[in-house]
Amino acid sequence: MISPCWAWALLLFFFALAFYLMVGYPLLLWKWPFPRLAVAKDLSYLPSVSVLMAVHNGADFLEEKLNSLLALDYPPDKLEIHVLSDASSDQTEAIALRYADRGVILHSLPRGGKAAALNYGMNRATGDIFFFTDVRQKLHPQALRQLVANFADSKVGAVTGELRITPLGGVEGEQAAMDLYWRYELWARSKQSAQYSLFNTTGCLYAMRRSLTKALPPHTLIDDAELPLQAYLAGYRILFDPTSLAYDFPTAQGTEWSRRMRTLGGMWQVFARHPRLLFLPHPMWLHFVSHKFGRLLLPWCLLGIAITTLLLPAGWPKTFLLWNEAALLLLAAVFPLLGEKSALRRYSSWARTFLVMNFAAILSLKVFFVDPQRMWLTTQVDRERRAS
Repeated sequence: MISPCWAWALLLFFFALAFYLMVGYPLLLWKWPFPRLAVAKDLSYLPSVSVLMAVHNGADFLEEKLNSLLALDYPPDKLEIHVLSDASSDQTEAIALRYADRGVILHSLPRGGKAAALNYGMNRATGDIFFFTDVRQKLHPQALRQLVANFADSKVGAVTGELRITPLGGVEGEQAAMDLYWRYELWARSKQSAQYSLFNTTGCLYAMRRSLTKALPPHTLIDDAELPLQAYLAGYRILFDPTSLAYDFPTAQGTEWSRRMRTLGGMWQVFARHPRLLFLPHPMWLHFVSHKFGRLLLPWCLLGIAITTLLLPAGWPKTFLLWNEAALLLLAAVFPLLGEKSALRRYSSWARTFLVMNFAAILSLKVFFVDPQRMWLTTQVDRERRAS
């Protein structure tokens, strides 16, 4: 049995670390006078661009997406669009073929996953800039031009834009909690980009110099981190440009779990493949450890707090902590029982999402023990509620 002194020491350590990750680092980003680096952005800079879009059974969205791509404010003679069909069995390929006379190139591939499809596309694309996007999200007409303008700066290796989730009829439940998290993520990206660089991008809206891209390792779960990091590790900046916009549907209630598992599993892959980001100094080391690695470290801190609380000697401090931890669990558990007009519903939703997402972070370690392709599930979106 661990001694009371060690139990208290471990509890304080886990609590301090969790507090830093959830509160301390955001405060540091907000208040610390980090230097700001300018970007030599030039909207008249118009290199050739290859659009790379991996699709598996995306017929519900493909026509609207292709129309969005063809409506981009970019010279058509400097733009090629590659649809990389990953063994689609619906009407994806038939839809893409209808756009062949407008410059859309269809590649019919055997089932191999997104990484394999993108590798195939990168080997055949001819543009100086690769623009990566997904089938579901609609693009603002200026999205590509705004991204590409940043490459006029020779120190920029990759650029991402802002994804906006715009449901009609309000945001509630799990989506409200995720919306709050996404707004924090965009704010943090703007701060990190201004200081020097990001570490990852938004998968449906990022561009990268062709000269910096290398083939993705098999079964890569998050290309939007693995590819841009190639630029960062080569000494280039990854920027966030909020003037480049894409729009998406909210995810359907209860589906955020699988997407989170895949994203966090992909982050474990990044750490395993690039340990130097954790253990060797680089310009954004503090931010990488605090923001990216901290996202995977936080649930273990919370688990440590729960375990060390049980190891404390009997007394009012232990009772107080146990009641608070139980209250958080109970608040999360009662969410399905609360009516739409319940005053507790919002707080219960936040508690539930917080615990579920941290539990997903712990289970995401399975990426090292199962075929990563099994962590790929099609993201379900709430199209009906958005359209209502």
